[in-house]
Amino acid sequence: MSAEHNELRVGMVGYAFMGAAHSQAWRTVNRVYDLPARVRMTAVCGRDESKVAEAADRLGWESHTTDWRALIARDDIDVVDICTPGDSHAEIAIAALAAGKHVLCEKPLANTVAEAQQMADAARAARASGVRSMCGFNYRRVPAVTLMRQLVADGRIGTIRHVRAVYLQDWILDPDFPLVWRLQKDKAGSGALGDIGAHIIDATQFVTGQRIAQVSGLTETFVKRRPLPAGSSGLTAAAGGGSADGAEPATGEVTVDDAALFMARLDGGAVANYEATRFATGRKNGLRIEINGSLGSVAFDFERMNELEFFDATRPAAEQGFTRIIVTEPEHPYLSAWWPPGHGIGYEHSFTHQARDFVAALAAGDDPTPSFDDALQVQQALAAVEQSAELGEWVTVDSAKPTAPA
Repeated sequence: MSAEHNELRVGMVGYAFMGAAHSQAWRTVNRVYDLPARVRMTAVCGRDESKVAEAADRLGWESHTTDWRALIARDDIDVVDICTPGDSHAEIAIAALAAGKHVLCEKPLANTVAEAQQMADAARAARASGVRSMCGFNYRRVPAVTLMRQLVADGRIGTIRHVRAVYLQDWILDPDFPLVWRLQKDKAGSGALGDIGAHIIDATQFVTGQRIAQVSGLTETFVKRRPLPAGSSGLTAAAGGGSADGAEPATGEVTVDDAALFMARLDGGAVANYEATRFATGRKNGLRIEINGSLGSVAFDFERMNELEFFDATRPAAEQGFTRIIVTEPEHPYLSAWWPPGHGIGYEHSFTHQARDFVAALAAGDDPTPSFDDALQVQQALAAVEQSAELGEWVTVDSAKPTAPA
């Protein structure tokens, strides 16, 4: 942090979908919340000079670069925000932490448990010098999800029995959709499992306070080969087909899952089932979580993100039924700084809330959450699901047990 101006000077690596969402949050957070430090959008980094220059101007960054190592080396950068594909997370984050920069890294933390472990170890070592880190699971910052957690923690639904979570999309339904990086294991780590399944793993663990202990999983890839994107002739590792005259489009192998389903046992005694797919026809971003307890139930649906469904089984039978809670009151999480009651917020606000919590923690010298250790545990759960799907049997999730750095 720049003590002279009480600023947090941010350098962001990556400027596409997540980069745009994070940029909106950095632009907005000090205009909405009264925070002890101000964010300065110092520099954005990308591989293509013309594209990153255009992104810097459009998204509100003061400068741009094509070299993330140079970005990390700059004296006027306090925070490195990583919004790149998963294959580069570990290298960038570990280098940034070693350079004394605070790090915000998008989920999933890495492409493998080994990489995530290295990142968590580096974060633990850097913490001793006051350098902080956080993984970006934005859905836990949706006010209704945070309120859901409060209701569970307050005992309003009693002992948790069942957890039910789905994340449904359909954006690769067309078999002619191109082989983008999210469909390549070396770049993305996994498919629907890591891309959207990671979100519902983190969200349910956040809400319940229970972690996944054992899993029994199933994965499927429905479309095995896809057309190569325009200008990707260098993608040869999984490529096949095609002809010089273009009569047949060149294709490549899809090396990740299209859908992942698994049952789980949680360490607090609850049982759970999860489904993540990008082949749910008609579903664009259908994230839903339901928690059933001994005294009630609570449910959240992102397509109605300003609402919760709450069932109180302690009420007289004649008065029972699911209550619709409109989560827009100023006493609800995060909402005191926004609009009058009844005026809903949107997807982008979850990133603003994430930035708020991150800035507040850094200014106070606290550890923001979820930590890299928390994200490592999610990575271990993802790996256990993949292993279970391969073996066809239950697999125990290795627990993330932080150890003191050497």
